[in-house]
Amino acid sequence: MRKLYPGFKIIVLTAFICILNKNCFGQNYGLGFSSHEVFQDKRTSLDLCTNKSLCLNGNFDLSFDLSFLPYRATYFGYIVRIIDDDDRNFDLIYSAEDSKNHFNVIAGDKLTNIKFDIPLNKLFSQWNKLNILFDVEKDQLVFSDGLNTFVEKGLHLKKNGCYHIFFGTNNYKQFETTDIPPIKLRNISISQNKVLKYSWPLNEGMGTIVHEVIAQQNGSIANPLWISAMHHNWQKTKDITVQGVASTAFDRKNEILYIVGKDSVYSYSVNSSAMTSSPNVVKPNLNQGNQSVYNPYDNSLYNFFPDQKTVARYSFENKSWDKKFTPNVVTGFWHANKMISGMDTSLYLFGGYGQLQYKNTIQQYTFKTQKWQQVKYKGDFFMPRYLSALGASASGDTVYVIGGYGNSSGLQILNPKNIYSMMRFTVKNRTFKKLFDLKVNNEDFAFASSLIINDKEKTYYGLVFPQNKYNSSLQLIKGSLNDPSYKILTSAIPYSFNDIHSFADLYYCPASNKFVVVTLLRLENDETKVNIYTLLGPPVDIAENLSLAKNDKFWYFIISMVLALAAGGFIYYKRHKTKNATAPYAKSLEEPLPVLPSQDVVQPQPSYITESITSLSDVQNYESDIPLKNAILLFGDLQVFDADGADITKHFTPLIKELFLLILLYSIKRGRGLSSEKLNEILWFDKSAKSARNNRSVNIAKLKSLLDKVQDCHLSKDTGYWKIDVDYDKIYVDYYNYLNIVKDKKKLDEQKIKSLFEITRRGNFLSNSDYEWLDTFKAEISNEVIDTFLHYAQSSQPYNAEFLIEIANFIFYFDPVNEESMILKCNALSTLGKHSLAKNTFECFVKEYKIIYDEDFKRDFHDILVQH
Repeated sequence: MRKLYPGFKIIVLTAFICILNKNCFGQNYGLGFSSHEVFQDKRTSLDLCTNKSLCLNGNFDLSFDLSFLPYRATYFGYIVRIIDDDDRNFDLIYSAEDSKNHFNVIAGDKLTNIKFDIPLNKLFSQWNKLNILFDVEKDQLVFSDGLNTFVEKGLHLKKNGCYHIFFGTNNYKQFETTDIPPIKLRNISISQNKVLKYSWPLNEGMGTIVHEVIAQQNGSIANPLWISAMHHNWQKTKDITVQGVASTAFDRKNEILYIVGKDSVYSYSVNSSAMTSSPNVVKPNLNQGNQSVYNPYDNSLYNFFPDQKTVARYSFENKSWDKKFTPNVVTGFWHANKMISGMDTSLYLFGGYGQLQYKNTIQQYTFKTQKWQQVKYKGDFFMPRYLSALGASASGDTVYVIGGYGNSSGLQILNPKNIYSMMRFTVKNRTFKKLFDLKVNNEDFAFASSLIINDKEKTYYGLVFPQNKYNSSLQLIKGSLNDPSYKILTSAIPYSFNDIHSFADLYYCPASNKFVVVTLLRLENDETKVNIYTLLGPPVDIAENLSLAKNDKFWYFIISMVLALAAGGFIYYKRHKTKNATAPYAKSLEEPLPVLPSQDVVQPQPSYITESITSLSDVQNYESDIPLKNAILLFGDLQVFDADGADITKHFTPLIKELFLLILLYSIKRGRGLSSEKLNEILWFDKSAKSARNNRSVNIAKLKSLLDKVQDCHLSKDTGYWKIDVDYDKIYVDYYNYLNIVKDKKKLDEQKIKSLFEITRRGNFLSNSDYEWLDTFKAEISNEVIDTFLHYAQSSQPYNAEFLIEIANFIFYFDPVNEESMILKCNALSTLGKHSLAKNTFECFVKEYKIIYDEDFKRDFHDILVQH
């Protein structure tokens, strides 16, 4: 047993790593909408069906994930307009001007009673699931924001109708509008009678087509802001020409870029993209090679020229500099790296180039005493260089300098070369330490002036460019502070590099999570060309991100399986550890879950990594009524049992398995199966028509032979569609039983919830099967399971605290940071008098929330108990 427990630790650690990595997968996709910040014809419009209407029969609902783009001036307009074939509109609008309920639903030309609000912190920091149900049977519109449900009755809804659906602007008939709020959307879907019919993930990265993944009802978009592209493609937000030899500085806290020119100081707001200028009352006589810096410790802008040991301070109030420099002097410290240390609030200047020499000096300027001094340092050799990059830790006590161009002697005539060393300088003891050399296989490159250091991850971002040509380009890289590994991210930025006449720098805005690049090119007429670019963080490789976005749900199942293995190992360890010391119970709470006989391992339902919130030992075992004869099990891994109870799953080849699942799921969920053409499109898309037909015939015959071993389960094409006909009175299919449980939430009772426990405890739906067409089924089931459990928990009477805890534990299997489940469990524990367990559950949830979202949970424990 002692050998098992370390292995369990490794599994848990692996699960944590998966969760941490999962946080980055698939999160950076969706569609942003240009709004009032641009002219009307540049605003974003999404037509779900490209000038066609969607015809829907019976009840249907439209759902989507919504978030807001931050730092916009105006938040007003139409989010979605749904227009029926009688030219009646149903609109969701947002108005920041309303004092309370900012969201409103309109039917025709009247406001309905559906009015609600979503906290701004949620609108700007997370995706919010919204759902609009057209309940034509009860003639009511039902709106849900994930927490609350609102109903408007008596709208005379049509039982059969066709609809045009627009997000953002549109020019359809009399419903044309250009008023839209700056929103972000993803995962739009339409279900008809609780059957998912259309799905638009909005995970494209470019183009004007939005792909519908079920019925190929593609939509179109004008003026798109693809979220993944915003994390990959640099946007040029401003270009100006200023007088004199300009320099730049950055106020990180307020996210303002300062451009210091000969006659003016320019202020560029990263948030609003607005630029203002203030003419200099007193002109500072800027010399060639001057630099500027913003001091966060006294909130002041400075310009300095180390050759004259002079620093000028700018007065924002008087719009003037307190010193002038001696004119017509050229610096000997071109491209020197600078930083202000939090250790002593001093300015430090590293290296540089001038008068045919590379420098390895460190100069220090103390703002309090207004004195310069040269720093005497020790440690590893700091090679003379320029065109290097420098970044400091958050406290300013540790400095990293990477790359550059120079040589050991500092003399330009003695074979200078590119430098790729990463040097660490400790401010307190004035010591250099060489950490490693980058491994460069292709073209040599130098660095822009600054590095962005992530102390927590021990990583850095920097800008590199080939310095041996004028028409160069800047590229963002991310590297490790612990080893030479790095990778190139994002698109390239054009950079006209003319040695000392050019300059580039990189900044980061923590509040808006944006990266900023500024390039300077000094022109012959004593002017400087300034270009500013921005990128939404975190930066991503767009091809990799799109792939992860499409397979995002797959990672949930990978993580779940790892967690399940961890939980199973823990239970096995605990049970055997206490086996001889504890009297046996009739129904032990730590009894392992039954594993159905199979050649393949069936993963149990995964557990939440934080034991205090849930572990498998927290979940009551109910008597299993799953038969082992004539059964098809889809939750967990696929298992098919024949009439004699033999597991025949091993006889399904990968292709026959996919063919079987494809026809079975569409038969159960859609009721009619699939056409031969659809099968060819999904399974044999790379074959000719004849080859696809032959492949289909051979594999259909093999599948029929396998299904003959399962009584009352047959493959047919009587309706013109390939369909698997099942007699559900004689064959157990867990997916069919699951649908019967969740289809009518008003009829849920404790026994049905226990049956749902039994179905889902085997694992996530087809957890070891990964097909693109299957993603929609998996996502819908995961959401529906959570919704079903929550619906029962919130409506069940009488109040059964212990059973609600069981429900919360199962929800955590599907969503480890489900806020409603955490609140449910905390209150149930508190009702039972288990206050310390309730508090521990909340604290563990907060920790996991921080790990997954990298932000603090906004509510406290007492707020959870008071309001629920």
